[in-house]
Amino acid sequence: MNSANDHDHPPLLSDSSDTDTDSDHGQSSSVLLRHTDLSDSIFKSYFEFISHGQSSATAADLSKIQSFLTSSSSGALSCLICLERIRPSDPTWSCTSLCYAVFHLFCIQSWARQASDLAAARVATRLPVTADKAAESATWNCPKCRAEYSKIQIPKSYVCFCGKLDNPPSDDPWVLPHSCGEVCNRPLKNNCGHYCLLLCHPGPCPSCPKLVKSRCFCGSLQDVRRCGYKEFSCNNPCSKLLDCGVHRCSEICHVGPCPPCRARGVFKCQCGQKKEERECCDRIFQCDAPCEKVLSCGKHICQKGCHSGECGECPFQGKRTCPCGKRIYKDIPCDAVVQLCGATCDKMLSCGYHKCPERCHRGQCIGTCRTVVRKSCRCGSLKKEVPCHQELSCERKCQRIRDCGRHPCKRRCCDGDCPPCSEICGKRLRCKNHKCPSPCHRGPCAPCPIMVTISCACGETHFEVPCGTEMDQKPPKCPKRCPITPLCRHAPNSKPHKCHYGACPSCRLPCEEEYPCGHKCKLRCHGSKPPPNPEFTLKPKKKKIIKQSEGVPGTPCPPCPEFVWRSCVGQHIGAERMMVCSDRSQFRCENLCGNPLPCSNHFCTKTCHALETLSSLNQLQGSERCEDCCLPCQKVRVPKCPHHCPQPCHPGECPPCKVLIKRSCHCGSMVHVFECIYYNSLSAKDQETVRSCRGPCHRKLPHCTHLCPHSCHPGQCPYPDKCSKKVTVRCKCQTLKKEWLCQDVQAAYHRDGCHPRDIPKNHFGIGLIPCNSDCKSKVQVFESELQLRKSQVTEKEKAPEAGKPLPKRKRRRERIQEPSQSTKLQKIAATTKRLLLFVFLFVGLLAAVYYGYESLLWLNDWMNEVDERRHRRYSRIS
Repeated sequence: MNSANDHDHPPLLSDSSDTDTDSDHGQSSSVLLRHTDLSDSIFKSYFEFISHGQSSATAADLSKIQSFLTSSSSGALSCLICLERIRPSDPTWSCTSLCYAVFHLFCIQSWARQASDLAAARVATRLPVTADKAAESATWNCPKCRAEYSKIQIPKSYVCFCGKLDNPPSDDPWVLPHSCGEVCNRPLKNNCGHYCLLLCHPGPCPSCPKLVKSRCFCGSLQDVRRCGYKEFSCNNPCSKLLDCGVHRCSEICHVGPCPPCRARGVFKCQCGQKKEERECCDRIFQCDAPCEKVLSCGKHICQKGCHSGECGECPFQGKRTCPCGKRIYKDIPCDAVVQLCGATCDKMLSCGYHKCPERCHRGQCIGTCRTVVRKSCRCGSLKKEVPCHQELSCERKCQRIRDCGRHPCKRRCCDGDCPPCSEICGKRLRCKNHKCPSPCHRGPCAPCPIMVTISCACGETHFEVPCGTEMDQKPPKCPKRCPITPLCRHAPNSKPHKCHYGACPSCRLPCEEEYPCGHKCKLRCHGSKPPPNPEFTLKPKKKKIIKQSEGVPGTPCPPCPEFVWRSCVGQHIGAERMMVCSDRSQFRCENLCGNPLPCSNHFCTKTCHALETLSSLNQLQGSERCEDCCLPCQKVRVPKCPHHCPQPCHPGECPPCKVLIKRSCHCGSMVHVFECIYYNSLSAKDQETVRSCRGPCHRKLPHCTHLCPHSCHPGQCPYPDKCSKKVTVRCKCQTLKKEWLCQDVQAAYHRDGCHPRDIPKNHFGIGLIPCNSDCKSKVQVFESELQLRKSQVTEKEKAPEAGKPLPKRKRRRERIQEPSQSTKLQKIAATTKRLLLFVFLFVGLLAAVYYGYESLLWLNDWMNEVDERRHRRYSRIS
């Protein structure tokens, strides 16, 4: 049995081979365990060596050898053909190609003869050979791995696994069944020249363990290694010279030839006209340009592509023939065009039966032969005249039975060579678990190739048997500990037991499972048990009567029976009652709720009730929400602002104030709009900054009529006495004028003993220059002209010209300004019109109300009638 080594426990039996016992009790089990220990010790070194990074194929071979040894020693070998157990005294044959499966000698002989005869019959029907030659070349396959054997390889005698001894003995308990007990001595694989050192055994031979000197793949390192693993890599750069003869391989030491050189360089094409940067392995290449060199005749150019070497002779020199080849021309220049002979072409067409009927022509002959011939279809049931190139087939389906002997061919126009059956066999195999997946065939189906692993409950001890024989095998006995971990809470403290079949024994410790309330269960452990192994579950025994003090395995703990103090649904202090811990019923006290409302500013004034938050956690029923706070928010906003919070009473801080406030700039020319939270969160200095319009100050200076020259700023305008604007200064008669600076004009006013802000705007700067002699004459002339103009204007207003019409706007203005005087008759007519208009409006309103009410009544009657009709229709349907 393939059992892993367990170093924690001493072996049950001694593994020394010279120990004699006088008692026969347990002889078979002692031999089995001794063989297991020996196989483990033999293959231990092989597996340890393989685990150091060697090939996985060798590990599979070793596992296969050990599995065969385990199955042979335990008597679990079964024949895949008859599905019967192979006894130690039965003659056997084992496959030597791939699977190394063991069969009954009689079964494999019958299998091989039937398979070879069927193959010979199939060859004789399909190929033109005699039955004797078909029988000589017939082959048969291994039932498991389908490896091919010739007819002469059908086993005729019973030999041991290594093939040295005929009819090996089966009565020696110390020798493996079907083995000669001698050294195997079969040549090892890879033709290393050494031989297998194990005793005669089933399965493949392990790798060669001899120590030999070998070199790595690149040949730079020599080392002493096992012959089976003599091929190795030194993990250094390969450094072999590549095919280019210039560069060396840069790969890590590897098996097989080196890869192509990937070094890049500039190379010429074969004709030497073009240079390209390429990899060294592609250094020889042809460009796309034609050669176009002048040939030796001097008249034609080379039509070849890029090539190396000479272009060769002109192809048109020497003897030349017409296109059909019947007329030969000698001594004709190479540049002369060969004339057509005019005879029939007679070249063989692609069909291979007819010749070209056209006259001698240039170019290819016609691709398809159109000669009408009489053809027959493949099955011979239809004959018809068709063009030679056309295939003739009929619609008749072949009714011959295929090689399987079950299904007809049904191929259209079959030539008699029916293909193998493409249907799936689908017959149930002898294992009675699977169906045959092979194509439909004659004779018995191949045995089921699936191997079933039979193991103990822990899986450490196992062996493989053919599918279908697992029900006849006994489960192996395992000396290991039971690997199944108990599912109850006492798993760390449970007593260990051996690997077994069925369920583990129940736990005898007290439960002590902690309830959610904090108390512990005082019953015996009633936790769930792990399920038994489904393959080796023993028959259940009689049901055991469980006492009341013992819990049912796999059932939850009963409700907690302890008594505890429990508070009311409102969690009020001083209102607790004594109740059973598992009793989840709730009660109410007579106190007020007193819980904070969702606004977190006020408290609930209802009587004791269960809160929704507590009911979701403790599963309280009849929960009720606290009353809603209907008061407005009374909190002081931060930062402080004059606006109140628009929301109702709420928890947490108030939302930022989004009220828009207006603030004019410092000069008063622009009004800014800010959010209250933004403006109040600024400092006083930042508020003055954001209020500035960034433009020139629009305020007038206090001592003059000019605007402030500075940008918009808070407070009074600086330096009002330093105005630098230019002012026109005149004398008292306003005849003389000059341009002064505004600050000089203010200084002049101050010298005269008056303040500039007391001077009217239209008199600012007048009288600061003294008048001269010219001013008096000009004043007199100006006054006389002014008196003359005034007299003329008054005369025009008093006596307008009669023939000249007034402007349209002036006439309309005069008409409006004239007082409108109406008579008594006009007043009576206007009053009458107003009364009539009022009467008409009142009558129209009364008519609209009346007819609207009538229409509503009609609509109501119509809807009632529609409902009655619908009700009658539904009653008829029902």
